[in-house]
Amino acid sequence: MTAARPSPPAPPTALDPPTPPTPPADRPRLGLRERKKIKTREAIRSAMYALVREQGYDATTIEQIADRAEVSPSTVFRYFPTKEDIVLTDEYAPILLEDLRARPADEPWPDSVRHVMREAVRTGVEEDGEAARLRTRLMVQVPAVRARMLESMSVTGRILRTAIGERTGRDPDDLEVRVWATSLIGGLMETSLYWAENDHRDDVADLVDRTLHTLQHGLGTENR
Repeated sequence: MTAARPSPPAPPTALDPPTPPTPPADRPRLGLRERKKIKTREAIRSAMYALVREQGYDATTIEQIADRAEVSPSTVFRYFPTKEDIVLTDEYAPILLEDLRARPADEPWPDSVRHVMREAVRTGVEEDGEAARLRTRLMVQVPAVRARMLESMSVTGRILRTAIGERTGRDPDDLEVRVWATSLIGGLMETSLYWAENDHRDDVADLVDRTLHTLQHGLGTENR
């Protein structure tokens, strides 16, 4: 669900989705090599999404994806170890830690997490809502994608543990920190499935807000 950003000198091609906006002044601009890597990854991902829309997930092969993205199959595997990773991997998870660190120091850490996670999912949908909806549909429909999603979200979990440790002064490997971060990851997974199973009718940021409210306050309380 979780979530990197130079302005393109010219409109993107069909295989090049809009380049993320220029990062704030306090964030270093990515180097040329890193920008090329991101562009290649996005081209591969866009090719994958287009093919899945045309012929379905199972019928889409790595060779077809490589041909559509104008790269070699070995390049696809270099960037994405599995086909499922193309669906799920994004460039934004490391930004979560930066954004959490940027929240006011006196803000309660659950509120900081709520704000950052809500904004992250809202931004993802606003930048490419069609891709976000396709990704969550595949999570519901394809067991391999769903299983890989659980694995990939462990990266976000480790980032959350680091951020929570910094905000609370606790060791990120403390049991309580690990339990809370893992509970959030599981909650976000279920939020994505719920959003897709209900035909994406709800505002996904509001669903994330409800998820965090439930984790913080438990069942039997209204979400405000």
